[in-house]
Amino acid sequence: MTAGADDAGPPAAEPVGDLELVHAFDGPMPTGVTVSRSGRVFVNYPKWGDEVPATVTELRDGRAVPYPGEEWNAPAGDDDRTAFVSVQSVVVDPADRLWVLDTGSPMFRPTQPGGPKLVCVDLSRDEVVQVVTFDPDVALPSTYLNDVRFDLRRGEAGTAFITDSSDSGPNGLIVVDLATGDAWRRLHDHPSTKALGWDDLRPVVEGRPFVQAPDPEGDAQPVAMGADGIAISADGERLYYCPLASRRLWSVSVDALVDRDLDDDAVAATVVDEGDKGTASDGLETDDAGRLYLTAYEQDAVLRRLPDGTLETVAHDPRLLWPDTMSVADGWLYVTANQLHRQPTYQRGQDLRRKPYALFRVRIDAGPVRLGG
Repeated sequence: MTAGADDAGPPAAEPVGDLELVHAFDGPMPTGVTVSRSGRVFVNYPKWGDEVPATVTELRDGRAVPYPGEEWNAPAGDDDRTAFVSVQSVVVDPADRLWVLDTGSPMFRPTQPGGPKLVCVDLSRDEVVQVVTFDPDVALPSTYLNDVRFDLRRGEAGTAFITDSSDSGPNGLIVVDLATGDAWRRLHDHPSTKALGWDDLRPVVEGRPFVQAPDPEGDAQPVAMGADGIAISADGERLYYCPLASRRLWSVSVDALVDRDLDDDAVAATVVDEGDKGTASDGLETDDAGRLYLTAYEQDAVLRRLPDGTLETVAHDPRLLWPDTMSVADGWLYVTANQLHRQPTYQRGQDLRRKPYALFRVRIDAGPVRLGG
C-alpha cells in the first residue's frame, strides 16, 4: 500500500533525515568506514591518484591517525604481505575485531601475490593478529577486492565473504575460511555479478550521465565495475550483493557458498533475483532487525529495504554526493560521501571534486519516508 498524504513526509526536494557531520576530509578521498562497539571510527582511502599518506586511519580528536601505525601504511611494493598496499574497505566484525581488505591494486594495477589480502587487527591491543593472502587463482591479476562481510557462526573461526568488482576481468564472490585461511571463488563471472551495459542501464548523477570517460576527446564507455555492495542477512542464510552498475539486488544461499562439495552450477541454482531496488548502489549494509540499507548514488540518498520489500528513505541530502560505504553502530548509520563520480576518469579528464569529503551519520529509527509497498 502506498503511503498516504498524512505520512508521506516532506517533498522529495527537501532533505530527509537529520544528517550529522562526523568528519570533514581535506586530504585524499575516503571510501570505507566502520565503527567499533566502543565508538572508535576507522576510515580507509584507496590509492586512486590522490596522495595517500595512510590508506587506513582512525579518527581521533578530529584527526585521521594512521592505523594500526605508520609501518603498516608504508608498503615496500604492490606484493608486500606485511603492509597495506591500497585498502578499499574496513569492517569491524561481530567479535569487535577490525578487518582490513587490501586490494593490492593501487591505480587498479594488476595484482601480485601477497598484495591482495585480508588483515585482522585486535582492537584491544591495536595489533595485527592475522593476515590472509590469496592464491593467484582466487585473487586474479584482474581482481579488485571491494567489500567484505563476516559470519562467525560458520566454521571453526567464522567465514568471510568478499566481492570482486573488477572492471577488466571476471567478477564474483570470494569465500574465506578464517580458521585456515583457505579461500575459493564462487559465482565466477556469473551474470548476477556483472555490470549492465548501456542497453540496460544509463545511470545519471548530478544530472549528468555516469560514464567512463577519461579522455577529453575519446568515446565514453559504460561503467564496467561488477559485484560491489555486499551484506549478510540477520539470520545468516542469504548473502546479498549488487554490481555497481545495476539497479537490481541479488542474493545467494550462504549454505551453498560455504559447501566445498557443491559445484558452480549448484551454487548458481540458489541465486535469487530480489528485484529492482529503485537505484544504483555502491554499498549495502544490514541491521539486526533484518533491514537492508542501500546507498543511492543517483539520488544523493540512503534507502532501506524492509523484509517485505518496501523501500524507505533514511537520508536524502544534496551533501550526500556519492554515498559510498555504510556502517551501522549503536542506533546510527554512518556513511561516507566522497564525490567518486567527479573524478577525472568519469569527467573527460577533469577533476571536479571539491574538498572536503565527508563522513555523516543519521539515526536509523528517526521516521524514514515510505516510498511504497
